[in-house]
Amino acid sequence: MDKYGINENFNFYKLQDGELVLLKKHDFGLNNSVNSDCRYGEGAARRVFDNCLYFISTENKSSFIKKLSLDGSIEKLTEDNGSVDCFDICSQGIIFIGLRGSRLQEIYTLQKIKETQRTKFNEKIVEIKTIVKPESINFQNDGVTIEGFVLKPVNFDEKKCYPGILNIHGGPKTVYGEVFYHEMQYWANEGYFVFFCNPRGSDGRGDEFADIRGKYGTIDYDDLMKFTDKVLEKYPQIDCTRIGVTGGSYGGFMTNWIIGHTDRFKCAVSQRSISNWISKFGTTDIGYYFNTDQNLSSPWDNVEKMWFHSPLKYANQAVTPTLFIHAEEDYRCWLAEGLQMFTALKYHGVDARLCMFRGENHDLSRSGKPRHRVRRLEEITNWFEKYLR
Repeated sequence: MDKYGINENFNFYKLQDGELVLLKKHDFGLNNSVNSDCRYGEGAARRVFDNCLYFISTENKSSFIKKLSLDGSIEKLTEDNGSVDCFDICSQGIIFIGLRGSRLQEIYTLQKIKETQRTKFNEKIVEIKTIVKPESINFQNDGVTIEGFVLKPVNFDEKKCYPGILNIHGGPKTVYGEVFYHEMQYWANEGYFVFFCNPRGSDGRGDEFADIRGKYGTIDYDDLMKFTDKVLEKYPQIDCTRIGVTGGSYGGFMTNWIIGHTDRFKCAVSQRSISNWISKFGTTDIGYYFNTDQNLSSPWDNVEKMWFHSPLKYANQAVTPTLFIHAEEDYRCWLAEGLQMFTALKYHGVDARLCMFRGENHDLSRSGKPRHRVRRLEEITNWFEKYLR
């Protein structure tokens, strides 16, 4: 696993006569990396049954259950787009928890490729809420197809003008799909266009597409800016002078990078972000190996490259009012990352606000205390309301 680094997709091997023999190459993620902020708990992503390996795999914008046989053949067992979150298997078939269409998590069974919804735990919520269906928008950049999605505002009127929000996923090796995403549905209900895509670096498209080691802030940034151009071109109802940008983790890194490289966004919200690859190396749980792998450098080997790809280096060029959201117990992207960028913007006279959540971690938006999740969404929405209305 040297060619594509620590995020390289796994191949399958069998142990034969004391040696590992390649059984099957598999250029897709061996897990579920479809983003949502409405999942509860975790379960199995791989099971062995009847001499076959069953596993969850992400392809393009969805995750599926697949079966690997001893002859090396792989069969895709689920066909519907969406997210398979976990599953179990017995002689009667497969049972799994997943996100389908605009629905929240439910239990499904799979028998001879037939998928059946067995529960309606969240049906009433879906019925009383207005849920916007994502519209696909794909485009070519550098000869590569980039897949994106747009949520129109509720009660959309093509004769009116609306503000817009670019939302950037974390990872970067994860994907956006068409599954329910609460915060984006909330903003659509508040009268915003919400648009999001899977730039290079995302999962589901193979190792070549996902490999942006040593390129953070370059080709991925270009994909996001071209995507924004395409969205504004296709949806002229979006006021290009009233667009904001937000994202968390890698999406927070990219938000920090964006405000140092363009002034096209009226405001920004940077969440659980990265601002300085050098400091992140020594202050986070994965920094000592993730940073060196993704930057192809370390503080003692080409520190200049780490600094070149650090958003903090370009903070003196930023003019975009930015809200920083960070959890005090985030060991994946330490609090200092948000603090450094916040301080830099204040130092250079840019309007900035810092909101810290005590007792929360990197998963604040997905599994934080309900009152903190509400406060987080209020802070973000209030920032957008302040600058985009």
